[in-house]
Amino acid sequence: MEIDLPGVLAEVKLAFERYEEALTANDVEVLHVLFHDDPRTIRYGGGENLYGYAEVKAFRSARSAANLERTTAKTVITTYGHDFAVASTLFFRKTAPGKVGRQMQTWAKFADGWKVVAAHVSVIDEPKAS
Repeated sequence: MEIDLPGVLAEVKLAFERYEEALTANDVEVLHVLFHDDPRTIRYGGGENLYGYAEVKAFRSARSAANLERTTAKTVITTYGHDFAVASTLFFRKTAPGKVGRQMQTWAKFADGWKVVAAHVSVIDEPKAS
């Protein structure tokens, strides 16, 4: 298996950046497009466990647009072959000092493009620097 093929990696980076932009702008339509429309799609969030695209879509549609701004750090995207990737990032919000968010997404390439098929988001106390 080929890991991090340059063209594939570039495609996933663009999809990930599109997701981040849509998330902070609360562009719900783009967020809907970027998740795979399938009952097996899963998103574990900070306070919810969403099973299936319908639950993910309902969550996104009902979510408040307030305080979504964030910065990311240590983003790692790894592709496996031509159709599978994992994206991991840390994120920080001014509204949550002392906290660090962690986000992992599993991406798969379908005929209509790259889609998130599984995601996990959690927030912890920011580890103390050593």
